[in-house]
Amino acid sequence: MTYKHSSEKYKEIIEEYEKAEQDLQDPSVIQNPQKLLAASRKHSDLKELYVLASKYLQNARQIEENLELQNSNDLELRDLAENEILDLTKKNTDLDDTLKTLLRSSDPNDKRDAILEIRAGTGGEEAALFAADLLRMYIKYAESKGWIIQTLSTSYTGSGGIKESIISLKGKDAYGKLKFENGVHRVQRIPSTESSGRIHTSAASVVVLPEVDDIPDIIINDQEIKVDVYRAGGPGGQSVNTTDSAVRITHLPTGIIVTCQDEKSQHKNKARALSVLKSRLFQLQQDEIAQKADSQRKSAIKSGDRSAKIRTYNFPQGRVTDHRIKKTWHNLNEILDGMLDEIILDTSKQLSNGIDM
Repeated sequence: MTYKHSSEKYKEIIEEYEKAEQDLQDPSVIQNPQKLLAASRKHSDLKELYVLASKYLQNARQIEENLELQNSNDLELRDLAENEILDLTKKNTDLDDTLKTLLRSSDPNDKRDAILEIRAGTGGEEAALFAADLLRMYIKYAESKGWIIQTLSTSYTGSGGIKESIISLKGKDAYGKLKFENGVHRVQRIPSTESSGRIHTSAASVVVLPEVDDIPDIIINDQEIKVDVYRAGGPGGQSVNTTDSAVRITHLPTGIIVTCQDEKSQHKNKARALSVLKSRLFQLQQDEIAQKADSQRKSAIKSGDRSAKIRTYNFPQGRVTDHRIKKTWHNLNEILDGMLDEIILDTSKQLSNGIDM
């Protein structure tokens, strides 16, 4: 990122924050849920930067005042001014470093809620069982953070595995915490159905999207979607209800398909499906803006090909390895029980600093 003169940049931050404050008191914003949510998020996102930038500019003004005092005929006053200048300059150097670090690493989507999608990939029934293990792992992690968990859609297999599951995670920094979980997760273990005790390798894909219901320029027109309704099914093929409440939405321009079936209300399932579709369209838009193909995500969605792995869960050796940062942890059981803080901290730190995914 190229910075303007620090004072100018920090004045812009203060103006943006104060504008967000004004928006929160504007009746036209208050009466519009999407605009109100967008203004609230912006106000929250800028608060830390605003406090630091305000202190920086306050120190800068005091430095200017002390520079004028250096012309005084009073020797003692000049010495006091010089010491004050040195102290304030040191403080502003530290503030400047902190602010620039925050601006470099800040992703406006990090504070958003998240939509988590898990799909069984290569490996048949064992892949579906592993997908169920991953779903449980992320739910346990979300519970430890106090996030609100909502199941949007789950497609089960007969043995208790899942073909696909989509859940909503609402809570502090949900997307920022999980965004580097995107990709193919590989498992190496002996399946319970394997009589010869041979180690099998299978895979599941994980996709994490930011929830973007508050972004008004992501518009889904009725003529661009095809809506199908059908009867929902539960684990083992049992019926969830006896009405056609499940909803499948196809976005015709992109071919994106979203299904939601976990609510008994067709209206609620449609609303949730549209929310997921909006998040996927936003992600597609972000990819286009960045001018790079999201090949890893597309590959994960299509097949869960185990050759495109980002992480391996090795049961015989009790280890988990992240291949992007070349680090291994030896507490597999704890990790699968949702103890992901160390992994998420390590991967976020290194991948945010520019290591290719």
